Amino acid sequence: MKNKIILASKSKVRKEILIKNGIKCDVEPSNVDEDTVKISLIKAKATPEIISKNLAELKANKVSMKNPGEIVLGADSVIDLGGELISKPESRDEAFSILKKLNAKSHNLISSVCISKDASMIWNHTDKATLTMKEFSDKELTKYLNKISDENLYNYNVYQIEGEGRNLFKSIDGDKDTIMGLPVRKIKEYLETIK
Repeated sequence: MKNKIILASKSKVRKEILIKNGIKCDVEPSNVDEDTVKISLIKAKATPEIISKNLAELKANKVSMKNPGEIVLGADSVIDLGGELISKPESRDEAFSILKKLNAKSHNLISSVCISKDASMIWNHTDKATLTMKEFSDKELTKYLNKISDENLYNYNVYQIEGEGRNLFKSIDGDKDTIMGLPVRKIKEYLETIK
């Protein structure tokens, strides 16, 4: 396995998953303008899977351009509610609206990863998990949001599956690492092939 990779993300959770799985990494956020890319892909009628994959690739390639010869990992996760793309909230009111949309429904969480070298994608993988939210009153949703810090709310969407967010769901079908934004098993399998 390659000794060290570059993670093109400022996500602490993604870095922790890599380290826990024995993958050393340096962190170099891509600072890609995700919203602009999403808007143009939605206009082009791209599926949530394509949007997630394209964003992961864009992040990896951008950081790879500045780091010749290095292995760079980009990642992106999106929520797909019946074809509607749900993005990270930018305010507590927006977070509440998102939870109301997801309330008592099933949605897919799609996580894509891309590995680039010399500004070109050399491998990618997309995985999906299905989560079904319990039914909550507005008061209960507000109480939940009051327990979540601003940093967690704006960085990790409206739920953190490894924390308070686990209690929102009656069923979760899929890989925990995929839900946390990094299907690490497939990444490890690929990295084992690189000498």
